[in-house]
Amino acid sequence: MIVSDREAEFREFVAAQMDSLRGLAYLTCGNWQSAEDAVLTVLARLYVKWSRIDNVAGYARAAVVRAAIDETRRPWWRRERSGAHDVPEPVVPDLTGVVHDRLELRAALLKVPPRYRAVLVLRFLEGLSVQQTAAALQCPEGTVKVYTARGLETLRRVLGVELEARHAAV
Repeated sequence: MIVSDREAEFREFVAAQMDSLRGLAYLTCGNWQSAEDAVLTVLARLYVKWSRIDNVAGYARAAVVRAAIDETRRPWWRRERSGAHDVPEPVVPDLTGVVHDRLELRAALLKVPPRYRAVLVLRFLEGLSVQQTAAALQCPEGTVKVYTARGLETLRRVLGVELEARHAAV
């Protein structure tokens, strides 16, 4: 089978970026199946536009965030439901505390509104600057700053309440 240079470049990009894009989508929408759908939808669109895009990684990140947010906005009657939703996620005891902290942060992130969550994920987990985040979300830098402040405040409030409840139970 002969593979064109364009297709080879695309395959290399997908191999290198798939885990990162999937993680970004998951942190944005909070569901692995929806995250996978969002990433695959974006990659299908990206393949068609491959030769016309200058900053492929930036385009892909921005499109994945938007697609993941769209997944959370889909009305319940348009969402497909797989059997995986009925199977509980296995509980694995945490010996180091790191996994527990990550799960706690993930649960807290899911309580932050989607746009704020997208900004927090891009800024602090993907390491983008205010300017890069604004470009990825196609919004003004001031909006990114406001969403960052409000998102962090919501996250602090959520984590603070959970920490207080945990200490009260002990």
